[in-house]
Amino acid sequence: MTKPPFLNDIRTLRFHAAEMTQTELGKRVGVTRQTIAAIEQGRYSPSLEVAYRLARVFGKPIEAVFRWSDE
Repeated sequence: MTKPPFLNDIRTLRFHAAEMTQTELGKRVGVTRQTIAAIEQGRYSPSLEVAYRLARVFGKPIEAVFRWSDE
């Protein structure tokens, strides 16, 4: 299985958000903790809707959460 062509800073953003847990973030976004873990590890590409919800939770533009990888 190929990794998604982008990287994310979700783990760092969670840390800076009072060390928010994957479970808490998942509840706020409407996905499971396992989905958050898979997104963080680059094993799963979120839908556009979930990507925007993640960005909204952190009060950041989507480009501050996800970035394209040229690798």
